Amino acid sequence: MKKNLTSLAVLSFLVASVGAFAGTPAKTLVVAQSIADAVSFDPAEGFELTTVQSFNSLYQRLVESNPAKQTELQGALAASWQFGIDGNNITFMIKPGAVFASGNPVRPEDVIFSMSRAVKLKKGPAFILSELGWTAENVDSFLKKVDNKSVTLSWPLKVGPGFALSILTAPIASIVDQKEVQRHEVTGDFGNAWLKTHSAGSGSFFIKTFQPNEALVLEANPKAPAGAPLLATVILKNVADPVTRRLLVEQGDADIARDLGSDQINALQGKAGLKILSIPSAAQHYIALDTTNKNNPALKNPALWEAVRWMVDYDGIANRLLKGQFVVHQTFLPIGFPGTVMDKPYKLDTAKAKAILEKAGLKNLTLTLDIINQPPFLDMAQSLQASFAQAGVKLEILPSVGSQFYSRIRSHAHEAAIAFWIPDYFDPHSNASAFAMNRNDGSKTIAWRNGWEIPELTAKSEAAVQEKDTAKRMKIYAELQREVQKNSPIILMFQATDQVVLRSNIKGYVQGLNADQVYYGRVSK
Repeated sequence: MKKNLTSLAVLSFLVASVGAFAGTPAKTLVVAQSIADAVSFDPAEGFELTTVQSFNSLYQRLVESNPAKQTELQGALAASWQFGIDGNNITFMIKPGAVFASGNPVRPEDVIFSMSRAVKLKKGPAFILSELGWTAENVDSFLKKVDNKSVTLSWPLKVGPGFALSILTAPIASIVDQKEVQRHEVTGDFGNAWLKTHSAGSGSFFIKTFQPNEALVLEANPKAPAGAPLLATVILKNVADPVTRRLLVEQGDADIARDLGSDQINALQGKAGLKILSIPSAAQHYIALDTTNKNNPALKNPALWEAVRWMVDYDGIANRLLKGQFVVHQTFLPIGFPGTVMDKPYKLDTAKAKAILEKAGLKNLTLTLDIINQPPFLDMAQSLQASFAQAGVKLEILPSVGSQFYSRIRSHAHEAAIAFWIPDYFDPHSNASAFAMNRNDGSKTIAWRNGWEIPELTAKSEAAVQEKDTAKRMKIYAELQREVQKNSPIILMFQATDQVVLRSNIKGYVQGLNADQVYYGRVSK
């Protein structure tokens, strides 16, 4: 209890002190954003934007994407690796002298424990590792300690080692400190309850304290294998109102501001002491219709799916309402990924949508639309509300904080929702496995969350990941994208550009295409 009170006292002091300075402390980075979506900082569970953006600061994987060339892989905790002759295993040599923030050395046992617990916990991101054929029942048989410096990972599915390496860059493949985590294990939970609000990694920082809806405080890890960070503290301060976030960074009471609306960004253009970064993002924004919702049987009707595609003012939202923050993109692979289909067959045509509904006998429809109560979702929802009304569909907007929104989506409590998806690794299968697969085996993909039963597409997606011929593989992904685009309860609309506002004295900030590629380790002031 004493330790908890101390952590809260530290948090209160740090948060209160922000704003008491004309500028933030020299060794402290203050980031103003909403962190209301944070559910768990366990890399085997965390799947929200705030938590995923934190994982590169808290943990390392065996391999990682090169921050400068994101499609290239490099070693992190692995000093080197070697592919097996049969093509279904990789032996990793652990970086000499690598230690966790606790001071415990990184061992082959930690790698084995991390992969095993991630699969056995069966949390949201577990389906990523299942792409290797690992299950709770068989995973331990595929993880082998070779000696005190190396470990071999093998897999049963017919996927190549290059794809396996890509999988191992995903946050769920983060290596946790077995000894530290097991100290906090409760009734066989693999330390999950403790890791929801703590960390046990080898990243540049560790969690000093976390107070939901208040702040996440990260403290420098001087033992970090990648080198000690240049900052002593990073505070992700929960600021629910985007106007307040703008004012904090404008006044110097925050160093970085995220998730500002387009009007806030426009107000800061050309302001002295600020710089605005426009960073391409792999985030795909879409409307999801939950076909399992028993209160609204129309959601199962493909005619509604088709009609909704013609109710979206794609051009108005991307090029006028939220200019600079979105481009129209109507397939599930992001621009910048291999195999992306650039077709954009849909536009706003409410007369056509109305005719489709009338032909299907769908009249006087009302849909509840779940959204996160942060930019840009309310602006998007209001545009949709207006265009849906023109097609004779009443849209009732239900805003909520991020954690409540995700809880509703994951429990099939929504009718419709504006959601977004960011790939977990740089391979087309990262998104195909989410949008075009539903195995009904507990894998919580987007298709599963919306009750879309697709055995044929699932089999086709599985065939794509096993295809060795690159041209044939890309052809399958093109076919999958067009099928999801035209005949699914998932209406793909936009790809995001992430606009981040920094004080001009902030140096070394790096952010990549994927959500986890936020790097604070080399930031200085």
